[in-house]
Amino acid sequence: MDALIDTDRLVRLHDETVQRWHAGPSEIDERDGFDALALRNHAFNFRLWHEEDQARDPAADAVVIARVKRAIDGLNQQRNDAMERIDEWVLAALGAAGSAPDARLPLHSETVGSIVDRLSILALRIFHMHEQTQRPDADEAHRATCRARLAVLREQRADLAQALRLLEADLRGGRKRFKVYRQMKMYNDPTLNPVLYGKGRA
Repeated sequence: MDALIDTDRLVRLHDETVQRWHAGPSEIDERDGFDALALRNHAFNFRLWHEEDQARDPAADAVVIARVKRAIDGLNQQRNDAMERIDEWVLAALGAAGSAPDARLPLHSETVGSIVDRLSILALRIFHMHEQTQRPDADEAHRATCRARLAVLREQRADLAQALRLLEADLRGGRKRFKVYRQMKMYNDPTLNPVLYGKGRA
């Protein structure tokens, strides 16, 4: 069975889209297929990153903070939904290829979707840390510290990409299995968040 995931391509897609989205709006790809699902997750992480920056603006008033907080909650829900779609796609692709995971196989607790999500976040960290190494308004000590941190981030991404390659090979080879883990985010659900359903009763 051929590889389901081209990890090198995934890393390139993460880097290319982060670069492009900083010059224009991020795109939510509604197609199916691994690349489209991974980039959908990536787009939500991109938007989350910049909302989180706004949330930490000391000059932001309560109205802005409330808006940003609600945006973060919504984006986090979509990000987690996108991770689940990746996992569903991988399991369906394994099944279609005759390699559906056997319940007797060792269970890998981290899913493909969660690794893809972590790679997405690392791409964002690498982009923004690289920016810090180029800042003309910062001193050389700051730039040097950020260059050292950038090297660590790149090493972490290389390690994580290799972990994804190995997991994917183990899944295809019938040596490991994983499950789709539902996040069950309760704070966005008006039937589960007591503040929301309490207001409904009132």
